[in-house]
Amino acid sequence: MKRLASALVVATLLAGCGARGDLKPPPGEMLPVKPYGAPATPTPADLLKPGAQARPDRSDELLKNSEERGQDPFDLPPPN
Repeated sequence: MKRLASALVVATLLAGCGARGDLKPPPGEMLPVKPYGAPATPTPADLLKPGAQARPDRSDELLKNSEERGQDPFDLPPPN
């Protein structure tokens, strides 16, 4: 019984990982309408591409220019 259950689990996992193809809308359905102000209707590949807010670029450089700090008018000695 355990062999049958494990074989069924393995067969289910193998069946679900093999189908990869181009994305198309279901029969009778259409792609979303063109967004307001967009030059063209986006393709399925365009819709799957993450935007700049979803995947921002990483910036490792924290300091771009090394500059002397100016005089701080609020840097006062402690009160007596």
